[in-house]
Amino acid sequence: MRTMQDLTNYNTFGVHATANSIRAFHNLEELKHLIKISKNQNFMVLGGGSNVLFTQNYSGVILKNAMKGIMVIGQTEEHVFVKVEAGENWHEFVLYAIQQGWCGIENLSLIPGTVGAAPMQNIGAYGVELEQVFEHLHALHIETGEMRRFSHAECNFAYRNSFFKQGGKGKYIITSVVFRLDLTPNFNTSYGAIESTLETWGVKELSLKIISDAVIYIRKSKLPDPAKLGNAGSFFKNPSIPQIKYQDLKERFPEMPAYELPNDEVKVPAAWLIEQAGWKGHRRGPIGVHAKQPLVLVNYGGGDGRKIKKLAEDIRLDILFKYDIDLEPEVNMI
Repeated sequence: MRTMQDLTNYNTFGVHATANSIRAFHNLEELKHLIKISKNQNFMVLGGGSNVLFTQNYSGVILKNAMKGIMVIGQTEEHVFVKVEAGENWHEFVLYAIQQGWCGIENLSLIPGTVGAAPMQNIGAYGVELEQVFEHLHALHIETGEMRRFSHAECNFAYRNSFFKQGGKGKYIITSVVFRLDLTPNFNTSYGAIESTLETWGVKELSLKIISDAVIYIRKSKLPDPAKLGNAGSFFKNPSIPQIKYQDLKERFPEMPAYELPNDEVKVPAAWLIEQAGWKGHRRGPIGVHAKQPLVLVNYGGGDGRKIKKLAEDIRLDILFKYDIDLEPEVNMI
């Protein structure tokens, strides 16, 4: 009888699920071989497991991305071009870049996951998004086994979105990403609580490390550590709505914040909506909504993925009923 493989330690929610098998690949040749021998059954690539919720057992093979390596492939007076293998831990890459004096991703410190997942999600935080430092990537076409180079335009980046979550979903596996990082700092401290944190610390001179330290401090003060409390970070995207709709809502909810976007749209903080609707700190046995950050759904221990999904759906429907705004999950539910 086949022994099913436990996925509890392969997802940051820490929910129990199983797969037929788990196979790691360390290079392109191993990846191609695993795809070839797995073609008669389902398979999925897993990086850090920080953006996935298993709501059931997976009847297939988990391919664990273990491709490592960071290499400078070009440099100008202003920029350095760095190729990073997809299995590298994102935060560790950020810290390495800071050590090298490479600028542009310090505000993205402590975001969980791997480098390969970063462009899929177009990760962002504290006024910086990945697409701002993205040069190109390489990905394997699953059906043909051919490698393809994707430019910035071909990735079709949008807010927490890309080609790889839309038309390219399930068709490509990202193997490496090339970043264009600055050699001269252009510090971004205006977003969130970075400036106030630096002021509290009495910082007189900015550096890449001090900004990274501030971001890490802020994130740790608001977000639970997945190693201690199961979660996948922000569960929902911040919704974008037409300006005219926002003005109507503003009449009924004068305190509703928003950030202006192009094309007569605004972005409304999902955390504000969820908190105002009374979900912050809500608990259902072993699962719930985090007491400090309502965007984060948590597994206190022994939580079931299906129940977390049901909680997310209840929140979504409540926000839709109260504000006529439909929240979209960031997390990939399997």
